Amino acid sequence: MKTVSIIGATGYTGGELLRYLIPHPGVKIVHVTSESSSGKKISAVHQDLLGKISLTLEKNNPEKIAKDSDLVFLCLPHAESAATAKKYLDAGVKVIDLSADFRLKDAKLYEKWYKVQHPHPQLLSQAVYGLPEFYREKIKKAKLIANPGCYSTTSILTAAPLVKHKLVVKNSIVIDAKSGVSGAGKKVDARYIFCETHENFLAYGVSGHRHLPEIEDQLGAKVVFVPHLLPVNRGILSTVYAKLARKISAKDLREVYADFYKDETFVQVLEEGKYPELKSVQHSNFCQIGVGLDSKGETAIAVGVTDNLGKGASSQAVQNMNLVLGFKEETGLI
Repeated sequence: MKTVSIIGATGYTGGELLRYLIPHPGVKIVHVTSESSSGKKISAVHQDLLGKISLTLEKNNPEKIAKDSDLVFLCLPHAESAATAKKYLDAGVKVIDLSADFRLKDAKLYEKWYKVQHPHPQLLSQAVYGLPEFYREKIKKAKLIANPGCYSTTSILTAAPLVKHKLVVKNSIVIDAKSGVSGAGKKVDARYIFCETHENFLAYGVSGHRHLPEIEDQLGAKVVFVPHLLPVNRGILSTVYAKLARKISAKDLREVYADFYKDETFVQVLEEGKYPELKSVQHSNFCQIGVGLDSKGETAIAVGVTDNLGKGASSQAVQNMNLVLGFKEETGLI
């Protein structure tokens, strides 16, 4: 039995991690932390966990927590997460970071997009990008894993076969992505209150979103990326458009995707002519993708969906944990 702790357990990603980890057959949760809610039962914050876990929230104490944790999940704000990761790594504990602190290898690029100097840029080269479909073998050996962003996971998985097989004109990719409100995290902000989001729909970050450099870095291509806020709790839908570099039928394009992900349990390529919906992947670690062509046969169109709190965050973190700790990759996720 391996021991794990969650640093910053009161937010949406922390709660979702608990829901996956409590029934996991290979791990025991030993510490859950919160600076503002320490002393409270974790079930007092996540009331759906009442009777399922009895741990009390405590302040983050790396020296104490590291002594009986094989691995920690960091669900902390940017910059704070990197500073905390360093302490646990120095203590010999493996770290899965759900913030953006280790997703970009260039400290200057990180500073540009996150408006803060990276606390420990020397760690950037050590971090492995936590997308198992691309980096499974590296993840198994990693001590520090940068769990991908939710928009990034969905967009990268949806666009990757087009790029990797050089099926589309370079730099012609447009990604039109929509996220549920939980993607903004558990915070009080006028933009995310019920009356502002209910029966509303809007684009934001049009001139540049923080996940853009992450997407471009992993695809190795320049893209146009526009995120939108959906009036739903959870889920991401990314529609990828790209001009074809050569003629290909819709059937053959679908076969390219099916072959690309043929060994991936958590990426499901739908039948020709079928496109995914949010409700099909909510509360799961699955990504579903449907692909086709525009009416002229000149543009590839791929639609991908994930749960932004699942494959876009916490369940993918568990998938990474399974690889790091030597469990079967699907354990606790199916």
